[in-house]
Amino acid sequence: MNTHTPPAELPIEGLETVYDTLAQAIDQAGPEKTALFLVKLALLNANALADAALFQHHVRSALQDL
Repeated sequence: MNTHTPPAELPIEGLETVYDTLAQAIDQAGPEKTALFLVKLALLNANALADAALFQHHVRSALQDL
């Protein structure tokens, strides 16, 4: 992992905004393009994180309890 300090977590209101934005984007992408959209989004966010280990941790966390 990088040695930089991660930014503070989003407050609930910020998470709600992110959820709404994501839900609308998934609807806009449509069923045939949802997986491609999510992969592109994940890669953009992984690049912004600049931390492969943290991204892997997020993937493992997201897979829990599916």
